[in-house]
Amino acid sequence: MNWKKWSLLLTLVFAISVFLAACGGGDDSGGSEGKNAGDDKGSGDTGEAALADDQSLTVNIKTEPPSLHPGKATDSTSNAVLSQVFEGLTRIGPDGEPQEAMASNIEISDDKKTYTFTIRDGVKWSNGDPITAQTFADSWKWVLNPDSPDTDYAYQLYPIKGAEAAKTGEGSLDDVGITVKDEKTLVVELKNPTPYFLELTAFYTYYPFNQNVAEKNKDWASEAGEDYVTNGPFLLDKWEHKNQIVLKKNPDYWDAENVHLETITMEMVDDENTAKQMYDDGELDWIGSPLDSIPLAAIPQMKQEGNLNISPLAGTYYYSFNTEKEPFTNKNIRKALTLAINRKGIVENITKGEQKPGMALVPTAIWEENKDGYFKDNNVEKAKEYLDKGLEELGLDELPKVKLSYNTSEAHGAIAQAVQDMWKENLGVDVELNNEEWNVFLDSLSQGNYQVGRMGWNADFLDPINFLEIFETVGGNNYTNWENDEYANLLEKARQEKDEAARKELLREAEQLFMDEMPLAPIYFYTNVYAHKDYVKDVPVGKLGTIQFKWGYIAEH
Repeated sequence: MNWKKWSLLLTLVFAISVFLAACGGGDDSGGSEGKNAGDDKGSGDTGEAALADDQSLTVNIKTEPPSLHPGKATDSTSNAVLSQVFEGLTRIGPDGEPQEAMASNIEISDDKKTYTFTIRDGVKWSNGDPITAQTFADSWKWVLNPDSPDTDYAYQLYPIKGAEAAKTGEGSLDDVGITVKDEKTLVVELKNPTPYFLELTAFYTYYPFNQNVAEKNKDWASEAGEDYVTNGPFLLDKWEHKNQIVLKKNPDYWDAENVHLETITMEMVDDENTAKQMYDDGELDWIGSPLDSIPLAAIPQMKQEGNLNISPLAGTYYYSFNTEKEPFTNKNIRKALTLAINRKGIVENITKGEQKPGMALVPTAIWEENKDGYFKDNNVEKAKEYLDKGLEELGLDELPKVKLSYNTSEAHGAIAQAVQDMWKENLGVDVELNNEEWNVFLDSLSQGNYQVGRMGWNADFLDPINFLEIFETVGGNNYTNWENDEYANLLEKARQEKDEAARKELLREAEQLFMDEMPLAPIYFYTNVYAHKDYVKDVPVGKLGTIQFKWGYIAEH
């Protein structure tokens, strides 16, 4: 492919984003933290600047959050809101490490399998109801109840003893290792030592929600109002669907004295160019990761001016194959299409956000050794060999037209058009592009109504199993419909392994098996690409694709 031609065309035609994520099945607004080759607090200052009188912040989240119910959410846009209005037993601090939040004290047993959480004194819901150990037990067990709908992230609770059995109907909720010792004490028993468990308790699936309200109104999470009861640093003050969300400071939050922002306005502007113009005009205070995207055309000047932040993000952008539909039932066809993609060309000529070509599932932000991956990038000759072998196995003379689906975004569209050309030029495969709005797109993938679909994953916690376990079983966020008993057994062995080196070896073996089967084609490893006004201070951005405004403030300017 003539990449000079593509670079010129894309610069002229596509003002596309450099940040194209989908966290936990989210849209193209991934997330994470950092700044040019280093850790960043979003502003790089020490928090000593004087506070402005007006503590109002305006950002863009691009699109309507699919769900603001913490037990049902699975995407980064919803997370961008939920992380501000709810809080778990722990919260990821500015240093990227979990810290005590709703829990004031955490004790871990010597065998690392029992966690005892002490709930803070006096914490309460925004409607005045008390928050107790029972609140968390009920919320978690609701997610694990087989009858609870749309709980695709229930597997995040599976480190807890008996959790998976309860969710699959093979066990009882009464046998789950969640015990309310007294009003303030929650005891959690794990199946195996889980070194990232305190990161999990900071994740939104582990957030509590008010059971009394939810029982009276099953649609409590669909609108702002008196029934949208929360416990985080901010309240959901207004929700104009497909237009705007407004958050207000929660005066009853336990750490309210350290929350300075009074109002956070979240616009839903899907067009990157419009958002960039709003940023330039002072209508937005933040642009880019992890909330929205920066247009390609804006990057060179922003880099030159020195106000563009770029840092690693623990995320992978990939194309999912529907392995239940021919010809993608054949792994050699999947390998052929995967190897025929020029990743280096995509990241250098299209995204331009210092993303890294991805030839593995687990990103280099977690496993640095995956830099070279499991196959050679743009290996057209090998791709042709796989194609010929796959066609022979399927009894075909040529590959039928392939439909490549992606959700609405100039960036996704530009990459899809580039891949369309690559597959045609390198393999002679005709590709039909299919663009769908985000919620429709998610439904299509969930129902298996697609052949090849754009997707991405940002880490929920910084451990490789977070990427590998997505594909352990069909369903949830596994849109490939691929599963493998040997693969699942390796993951289960890794969970039981106490020696970290041996555990890593098991996980590496699982990834090797996965990449040999190739149920998806990795494209690149994400980066955070963002900018903010100089007066925006102390907003942590890190590797996990989330943003937290609890510590942020507006300095005098």
